[in-house]
Amino acid sequence: MRTLLFKICLLSAVFLVSYKPAPQEFQGQAFYASKSTTDFGNWGKRMSEAQKKQMMARLKNRLEKTYVLNFNKEESLFNEEDKLDAMSGATDSWGKNFARGEQYKNVKANALVQQQEFYGKQFLVKDELQTIEWKMGKESKKIGQYSCFKATALVPTNELAWYDFSWGRLREANQQKKDSTVTTAITPEVQMTQIEAWYTPQIPVSHGPGEYWGLPGLILEVSAGNTTMLCTKIVMNPKAKLNIEAPKKGKEITKADYQTTIAGKMKEMRDNRGRRRSR
Repeated sequence: MRTLLFKICLLSAVFLVSYKPAPQEFQGQAFYASKSTTDFGNWGKRMSEAQKKQMMARLKNRLEKTYVLNFNKEESLFNEEDKLDAMSGATDSWGKNFARGEQYKNVKANALVQQQEFYGKQFLVKDELQTIEWKMGKESKKIGQYSCFKATALVPTNELAWYDFSWGRLREANQQKKDSTVTTAITPEVQMTQIEAWYTPQIPVSHGPGEYWGLPGLILEVSAGNTTMLCTKIVMNPKAKLNIEAPKKGKEITKADYQTTIAGKMKEMRDNRGRRRSR
């Protein structure tokens, strides 16, 4: 009897020593406000101040946006919050064709999954995360209650907004095709954008808004070109569990193939419009 009791006590002790309660899943939610500036160029020189203000009001939804980033240790889900158009009271349907869709990042797997809609067709872009070689700075500042440190980097401009479209980029691609037929072609210069980011080690995850990631703390502010994104609110371990999963709907495609697809579609639309006018 004593032997049996001793065995039971020994097994209980081993169980208590080896048992470790499952840690609560670490989750967080960060809200960002994005602001961009625009330069009307030579066109703007012919506009009155009243016309410029009216145009800025029309572009407000594209120049000022809000986002939410849900994250855990390894994964994040970044999405734009819908807004009504300031002038029409409707959602900006044209802008949505070239806006960033729901974006999933997995920093451990170096994986990007982004859902994009282009004129009613759904695409599921799967690729590696954008490589960013950060230079760590010594400057620090407070953003809300968090101590932040500065980091900078240079990133190819086209990689920061690969989901967007510009006629300039299409002209460059066509020029590169022409140059490729010439044996003495000069390699085109890659345009780079200077990135300035502020991250907080108080939230030790490598996440950030949009394409930005890879620092030893959550990125709370980032400036690139004419756009700045600033974190306005953070909720750590919210009561309701966050659903952080990669989107699944759409035709699977890489970033490069997606750019080729929308460039081809836009060129086709332009050519069709030109043919209709010539009739």
